[in-house]
Parts: sequence; structure tokens; C-alpha cells
Amino acid sequence: MTKKKVTSMDVAKLAGVSQSTVSRVFGSGANVSEKKRNQILAAAERLGYQPNAIARGLITNKTKMIGIVMRNIQNPFYPEVLEKFYTKLAEKGYHLIFMNSEHNLVEEDEISHLIEYHVDGVIITDALLSSSAVKRFLKNDIAVILFNRYIENSNYSAVFCDNYFAGQEIANYLVRTGHKHFAFISGPLETSTTMDRKKGFEESLAKHGFFDVAVEIGNYSYESGYAAAKTLLQSNKPIDSIFCGNDITALGAMDAAKSLGLRVPNDLSVIGFDDISMASWPSYSLTTWKQPVDAMVNSTVELLMNEMNEEEKKASIHALPGELIIRDSVKDRL
Repeated sequence: MTKKKVTSMDVAKLAGVSQSTVSRVFGSGANVSEKKRNQILAAAERLGYQPNAIARGLITNKTKMIGIVMRNIQNPFYPEVLEKFYTKLAEKGYHLIFMNSEHNLVEEDEISHLIEYHVDGVIITDALLSSSAVKRFLKNDIAVILFNRYIENSNYSAVFCDNYFAGQEIANYLVRTGHKHFAFISGPLETSTTMDRKKGFEESLAKHGFFDVAVEIGNYSYESGYAAAKTLLQSNKPIDSIFCGNDITALGAMDAAKSLGLRVPNDLSVIGFDDISMASWPSYSLTTWKQPVDAMVNSTVELLMNEMNEEEKKASIHALPGELIIRDSVKDRL
């Protein structure tokens, strides 16, 4: 026999109060005496009553739920990020609703799902927002923070690694270690992440007198890194180093080089970006740029909390520095 679910009506009957009073206790808590509150809590504990979070949210206008949208979940960087967001938000009493977007652009039905759940805020990682998405979130008073990217001239706050500076520093490091023939395997060119890494890398090399950088477009995946590296290394261009837009791309590039009989780093230096756990594996020992993920997550959550509590939302941009992690995939050629 199926056990009947305990409702707020059952709690009200046992406590001798109205259902609306029970709802207020488990919602805003407003206008309820201490005596009645204690009666209701005792009745709820006796019956094993568990309030409905969504129903409570309709009363308080706060569901304590945060949506997070990720697209490239195959990239090991993002599951690590997701875990950190879950932990940080749980510490603050919030629940996380995860949405895996299948397209570059956040779809209308995905936006509708988040709005239907009455989320208090949304974190967008590697997906893009359309102007219609912007309007719908704003109309429903949902705070949105962009993580690991930004949109020029938008109304959204953003937290990201200073990718332009990182690109510059990676170029400087490769020049200091005697490299002369450079290649870059990018991610999708329409994202701020790719554009800033590429721009910083190329502009810094130009200052050193290197203007010819071979570029292949990837999509931040192992497969695209493997294919792009093969294309570069089988061309007629001399290449002694490849900067890859992220670590998983770099791992693909390293394996492609090995498949062609090249030794990393003796014949070819490879450098990545993110410092995922796989980068430190002995079989790769990848030199990479470490994103300050903990600081980025903390800053994103704090910014989101502030915006959810402010009536007037003002866009705030936070670019955080990372650091170069030197391992064994880059050779000093001096």
C-alpha cells in the first residue's frame, strides 16, 4: 500500500491553525507568533512533513535555486567547474539546476525551463546568449552572470580569466625559450575567450618581430586538436611550437605529433590553457596556463548574490589573472 504524502493541510489540522499560516512559517515566516510557529514546527516534525521548495518559492518569491548552463561538458574543465559551483552554492543554501545546452546559442526552450523553475539567478558558462534571451531574463527579473567569458556592451556582469594577458605571457615565454615558428589552434572564433587569447598571443609575438602565426580553428575538443595539429604539421610551414586554446585541444595536438613521428618537446613544443587534472599526467606533462578557477567561482557566486538582492542591476566585469605552469612539453631551444 502506497504511503500518502503529508501535506501542509495535514500539518495545519494537527497544529490547529490555518493552511495559510503553515505556508507562511515555511515561506517568509512573516506575521506568525512564536507560539504558533512552534506548534506548526512540532506538528511538521511529528508527521514528517517536507515543504515543497517550488511552492515555498512562490510565496517568498525566492526559490533558492540557481540555473547553470554549460555546452561543452565533454571538456574536462567544465565538470571541474560544475563541482566547485555546486559546493559553493550549497554552502550558501542554494540548489543548482544544471542544463546542458546542445547548441552554441542558448535555446528558447532552455530559457523557458529556467523561467518555469523560478530560478533566482543563472550562470552561463560556454554558451552564447541571444538578444531575445537577454530580454526574457531581464523581464523576469532573473540575475545572470557570465562565467569564463563576457559580451561587449551587454547588460550582463561577467567573471573570467584575463585571457589577453595570458596570451601575451605565453608568447613571451615561447620567445624567451628560443622558439621562432609559431602556430595557434583556436576555439570557436566568436567567443571572447578565443578572441582574447589569440589577440594577446599574436600582438605579443608581433612586438618581438614575429608576424607569421599559423592558425587553425578548432572547437576546444581533443578531436579538433588532433585534426588541427595534423593539418599544421603536414603543411609546408616550419613549426616549432603550438599554443592550443585549451588543454584538451593540446592533448590531441600532442598525440597527433607523436602519430607523425615527432617528439614532444624535442621536435615540437606544445602549450595549453586551463590546467585540467589530465595536464599533469606523466604521459603528457603539459605546460599550460592555469585559470584561477576557485577565485573565479567565488567571485561569480558573490556577484550573483549581490545582483539577486539589488533592485537596480549594474553590469560588473571582473578579469582575474592566472599563472603559467611549466612542465615538460616545452623545450628551451636557446
